[in-house]
Amino acid sequence: MSRTWLLLRRRLIGSVPVILIVVVGTFFLLEAAGGDAVDAYAGEVGADAGLIEQLRQQWGLNESPLTRLATYLWALLHLDLGWSVAFSRPISGLLMERLPNTLLLMGTSTALSFGLGSLLGVVAGARPGSARDRVLSMGALVLYAVPGFWLGLVLALFFSVQLGWLPLAGIETIASGLTGWARAADIARHLVLPASALALIYLALYLRVMRSGMAEVWRMDFIRTARAKGLARRRIVLRHVARNALLPVVTMLGVQSAQMLGGSVVIESVFGYPGLGLLAESAVRGRDTPLLLGIVLLSVVTVIVVNLVVDIVYALLDPRVGAEAEGAR
Repeated sequence: MSRTWLLLRRRLIGSVPVILIVVVGTFFLLEAAGGDAVDAYAGEVGADAGLIEQLRQQWGLNESPLTRLATYLWALLHLDLGWSVAFSRPISGLLMERLPNTLLLMGTSTALSFGLGSLLGVVAGARPGSARDRVLSMGALVLYAVPGFWLGLVLALFFSVQLGWLPLAGIETIASGLTGWARAADIARHLVLPASALALIYLALYLRVMRSGMAEVWRMDFIRTARAKGLARRRIVLRHVARNALLPVVTMLGVQSAQMLGGSVVIESVFGYPGLGLLAESAVRGRDTPLLLGIVLLSVVTVIVVNLVVDIVYALLDPRVGAEAEGAR
């Protein structure tokens, strides 16, 4: 059995209790928050006591929390995520509609932040302590300190409201009738602002991790040996220093997937982007507990899958990881 499969099997087995703990914990947190879908409905459109009692019975909210949790977990075992009372639709259909949009936003943002951040980290770490290293490190620190929602608002105000270069909200022009490459270009234009707002913050993090990793590698013995052999500095930077400093950055990529998914909730709300974040906002307003649980469950599964991919890549980059998995068999 290959080392990669052993590592994958261990991670999958360990993810089962994680999913269960997150679902149960989220359920009781929502219960502790107070209010339910009937309260939200009555507050929005008004309802008398008879209608409120009828709705609670119809939506199963008159039962005890433990009974509702057991019912939800039993349905979950049959891959049934339940019914959204806020949208009057099956939750699985809602999630499958919004998930591709969120994955597109996360994938684009991750590619921008990881690629550009690692590249700038190599530029800064090529000569630690130099002027460009200090400028890039300071700029990264300032950028990382900026709140995501504020950065999104500034980008929207400047590039959309003042300059009119980019669309302000949505994922594509409504009723445009575009198809093929024209529609893809329209979606790309709508994606620029939210993806940039989400990517810039994490770009700063990858830059700092890459730069710090390279600064550590420069002090290692094999780098001194490479210098003593007379290898060109550019070759040392790219083939030895940057390559060995890349492993912590790949690890950070998996850790940041959860935070980026959480950050997309704020960015989607700012730009009216129709993804899981905007859906979660609607679910919170409507006190739609089953929908919120479905969003949290899908988010956990997404983060687990991303981390599995990162673990596989890490095992391929560093054979010691695969060897540890094989030794623990």
